This record gives sequence, structure tokens and C-alpha cells, in this order.
Amino acid sequence: MDDDLRERIEREAEKHALLNAVKHESDADVGAIMGPLMGDNPDFRQHGDEIPGIAGGVIGRVNDLSYEEKRERLEDLAPEELAEIEAEDEEDEHDLPDLPNANDYDEVRMRVAPNPNGPWHVGHARMPAVIGSYKERYDGWFCVRFDDTDPETKRPDLEAYDAILEDLDYLGFEPDATYRASDRLETYYEHARELIELGGAYTCSCSGEEFSELKNNGEPCPHRDKDVETVLEEFEAMIDGEYESGEMVLRVKTDIEHKNPALRDWVAFRMIDTPHPREEASEYRCWPMLDFQSGVDDYLLEVTHIIRGIDLQDSAKRQQFVYDYFGWEYPEVLHWGHVQIDAYDVKMSTSTIAELIENGELDGWDDPRAPTLKSLRRRGIRGDAIVESMTGLGTSTSDVDLAMSTIYANNRDLIDEETDRRFFVRDGNQVPLGGSPPDEANPPLHPNHEERGVREIPVGASVMLEEDDLPQREERIWLKGLGCFQFTRDVLQYTGEDIDVVREGDVDVVHWVPADESVAVRMRTPDGDVRGHAEPGVADLDADELVQFERVGFARIDRHDEDETVVYYTHP
Repeated sequence: MDDDLRERIEREAEKHALLNAVKHESDADVGAIMGPLMGDNPDFRQHGDEIPGIAGGVIGRVNDLSYEEKRERLEDLAPEELAEIEAEDEEDEHDLPDLPNANDYDEVRMRVAPNPNGPWHVGHARMPAVIGSYKERYDGWFCVRFDDTDPETKRPDLEAYDAILEDLDYLGFEPDATYRASDRLETYYEHARELIELGGAYTCSCSGEEFSELKNNGEPCPHRDKDVETVLEEFEAMIDGEYESGEMVLRVKTDIEHKNPALRDWVAFRMIDTPHPREEASEYRCWPMLDFQSGVDDYLLEVTHIIRGIDLQDSAKRQQFVYDYFGWEYPEVLHWGHVQIDAYDVKMSTSTIAELIENGELDGWDDPRAPTLKSLRRRGIRGDAIVESMTGLGTSTSDVDLAMSTIYANNRDLIDEETDRRFFVRDGNQVPLGGSPPDEANPPLHPNHEERGVREIPVGASVMLEEDDLPQREERIWLKGLGCFQFTRDVLQYTGEDIDVVREGDVDVVHWVPADESVAVRMRTPDGDVRGHAEPGVADLDADELVQFERVGFARIDRHDEDETVVYYTHP
């Protein structure tokens, strides 16, 4: 083998070793690269006995590099192959399907359109999680548009506007724009007037029962053929508030014999006597229905893709009539099924949660028993964990179930390494100590990070143990961070035995707190409050700090009251 061939083999071996290492984010292996190496270079085969030895030396040098150094070297040697690997990785990372025809638009534009009748429950997180993720993928645009044009049935809560924006921020997304539909009434009126002039709408004074009978029979309303001037005049009277609630509506003229009765001449505007809670909108009495308001806004805001529930398929069909009159192109639409979430006794309903708060059955929107984003935030769950769980559901048209354990698992991945350990004993039993144990226990702050140091827990004359951890007579236990004890004559006698008794499987390891210097703790959980005692150092932790109570679970420090520390249980 001449020097030129050897140099070429080394160069090709290095490239394939780097491809293997970068793709799998691990060390390269001779056996793994031999197939691709020989396949790309068939003339190497006659030297097959020598090549593994040459490649082995190259692979050793490659494996000595850091991941970033491997990637940089590969970018120099084979930039196209590196780009393919990264494209594959990016595709593998996406739980969400590609948006339909996304490449046909200069910019992907989407909207989150909440009804501001209260802060978001957990199920609400799916929409912003998915839309925010699509925005990031396509470098697109999205807005929050508060669809608040029903001041009576779905009456807005003035505090909900900011509360929802706070929930969105918690999930990690910032809208490019924010709108309130109740600020845009004049815009909807202008488009209604234009629709009337196009012959696409008429005023109707039929009672609901009268029109329903006509509609179901495929018969036209007697007001359907009014001249444009009369319709415009009566619509202006609606705007001026000259009609009472239920006395007059504006209908979109569709197909009165359409096979789906729900699409026949649907209501675009109606009269509402109840003033809007926002002062800026309180004088209006003529309000658009959601299908008209939302359809107009989606066009004016240049929305390219809409995601909505499968139960709202008729909305697109109704709005298509308006779009056809105006000659507009309808956005791309994805429909998905409902998401059901377990682990809560409280119904996932904003109105239900609000009623429970009003009745005093819940403390507020952040009560740990409430299935709300504010509750999860107060419990110390990261917004990223929720987003990852929601996007993992995809966009199936079928109803999907999301276990809270999935959110917990995602959150555990985010917080486990950075969260220090502490002891917490629930409803502890006090047991005296004997046999001269150490005066202080020094368990590590984190078992995987010795550099963080240890806790300093004074032992005292007795400890508190959980009921299930109390040993039987003459049984030995290992008090974590302290040592081995034998339960004799109602006293835990220190035996001085080393950790081998645990390794041999004869002795259980339990957590504990000193009886004299422990901290009273009230832990708020989705199942109710749990009381107990924690090791003394917990009293020095800052509010909002996370801890892992060993063998109990993660918790967020909420506050230190005069007689107790209050923590919120995060998850196991």
C-alpha cells in the first residue's frame, strides 16, 4: 500500500468515524464504520485486512475530541453529510406534523383566540403550545386575539385578559401582537355593511322558534328578499341600539336548502342588552357572532393556518360563505380532537372552577386541587414540561388522553439534576436514640453532585420517622446520612455498623428528621394538605426554591409563616 492510498483511507475513515460519532452523539466504533467506508470506496476492498488497523488509529483520535470539536471537524470535511444528519435530527425532534402548504406562504401566521372568561385550565395549554411551537419551527408569526364579543352568555372576566397573557408567558411564548375583538366592533360593522351591499345578508325579526321551523323545512325566511336599502337602514338601527335583545338579527344569506341545516342563513349579528364589562365597549348593543367576527379577523390579520376542535368543523363552512361573497381565500385548517387529562377530581371547565372558587371550595385559581396552569406554576412545574407533553399529543382528529404523569416525567427531567435533596417526615412518630450516635448527620445535597457539599443536620436525643418506616422489635434500619440503628426497648440503639449491612440487603434505608430542631411544614397537594416536619435547613430556603424531599417527592417552597413553612407539592 503506497502513502497516497494510506492517506486517502485515513481521510475517508476519519469522515465516517465523525459521521458515526456525531449522528449517535457517542464514540465511533470500527465495526460500525467498516460497512459504509467500504461501500463508498469499493477499491479499498483488496486491502480489507489492513484497513481495520488503519481505521482504528484514526477512530482513537476522533474519540478524543469533544462533541463540538467532532462536529466542527465534520463540517470542514463533509458539510453536506452533516447538514443531512442535522435535518434528520430536526425531523425526528418534531412530534407535530408539517403544516399543510406552509411553503406556499411568505410567512406562516397563526392565532390563539381565547375567550377571556377566566385563566386557562390545563387543557387550554394545548393550543398555545402547538401554535407557539409551529411559530418557532417556521419562524412565523402568531397573535393572541381575545374573542370577547359575547358579554352575556360567555361574559368576559376583566382580570382574565392579563391572566391569560401571564399563562402564555409561563408556557414560554410571547405573541407578536395582542387584540381584543371588543375593540374592533366598527371594523365588523363596516364589513357587515359591505356584505349587505353585496346581497349577502339580511335583517330578520323572526322569533327563534319561527326561523328554526322554516330552516328545518328548507323554507326561506319572509325577510330574505328585503331590498338592500331597507336592510342597511335596519342594520344601522341595530347598531344604534333601537331594538331589544332577540328582536332583530342580521343573517348571512347562504343556501336555505343546504343539506346541513346548521349552515342555512346563520346569524352574524344579534342584539344584547347586557353591557360589556370593558368600559371601552360598554355602550355597544349590536354584537357579532363568533363565526362572523373570527372569520373577518382571520382575513384581516392574514392568518394562514387555523387549528380548531373537530366539533367546530361547521365554523369553517359557515365562514366560507362570507369569504366567497368577499372573494377571499380561506386559510388552511387543521381540526383536532379533545384532550382529556386525568388526576383531577375537579372538572376541566373554566366556569366550574370559577364557581368552586366563588363558593369557597377552592382557594383560588392556583389552588393545587384546581386543574389550572396557575396551579401547576405554583407547584413548581415548568412551562416547558407542559409544552412538551402537549406537542407530544400531535394533532390527531381523535380524542386523546394525557396523563399528568407525562407532564411530571418531563418536568422531572428538567429539574432533577439542579434540585437539592432534603428530608421531610409526614405525621412523624418520635423515637428516642441511644448508643451514642454522631451529633450531626451529613447527607449530600445531591447524590450526583458531590461538589455541592452536604447538609448539616443536628441529631439530638430523638428523631421522627414516618409510620410505615417504624421498625419491628429488634429490627435494624439505616437512618440516611447517619448510620445503622436497632429498635430495642422502644429506643433506636446506634450499632456503629457500616454501609455493608445495607448493601447486603438486610437493612432498609429510611429518611428522618431531628425531633427537637425540625421545621413544621404544611405541604399543599392536589389531594389536600399534608402536615409534617422537615430538616432544619428548609427554614433557610428562599421562596420559589425547589427541593426534593427524599422518598416523598419534589416541592416548591411557597413561604415561611411564623409557625410553619408552606410548600406546594410538585410531583413524585
